[in-house]
Amino acid sequence: MNQLINKVKMLEFPKFVEKDEDGKWGRNFIAITDSESIPFEIKRIFYIYGVESKELVRGKHANRKSEFVLFNISGSSKVRIISEDSRMEVYTLDRPNVGLYLPHMIWKEMYEFSEDSVMMVLSSEGYDAEEYIRNFDEFVHEVHAMRHGKYKNREKRKQTVKWRRKEPCKLSTPS
Repeated sequence: MNQLINKVKMLEFPKFVEKDEDGKWGRNFIAITDSESIPFEIKRIFYIYGVESKELVRGKHANRKSEFVLFNISGSSKVRIISEDSRMEVYTLDRPNVGLYLPHMIWKEMYEFSEDSVMMVLSSEGYDAEEYIRNFDEFVHEVHAMRHGKYKNREKRKQTVKWRRKEPCKLSTPS
């Protein structure tokens, strides 16, 4: 079993509400500080939005190096992760203060985007097409090779999750 799939976690960040002088109108905001809230140094941020079909599936790949935190800052979507032994878990992202942490070497598929969906993705690495595994069989092969010490770029693969929080955020897994 892929031990990395067990590191996938939902991260909940605190919401803040500011009121006007009369205490009537509130403005919600969420502050994410990478050194306290995100388990890696953020090197890239991108958005997925304007998905015109509920049938569209994004992702369908694994990353050799990159770790991610995915948020739906508007609307909703689902994220399916699949281990090399075909174990599958589905997460729903529908609150702007809840993100999904994905370590490297996790097969991911994002789907069922609502019309107003805006998915923000924080990444530990800049874009590098060479680190993407877009074939599931190749992903399975690399996970097995990595597990048995046969990975050809072993030094590149050494990637650890460093939690640098002063206070831990709430972690939960799907029911």
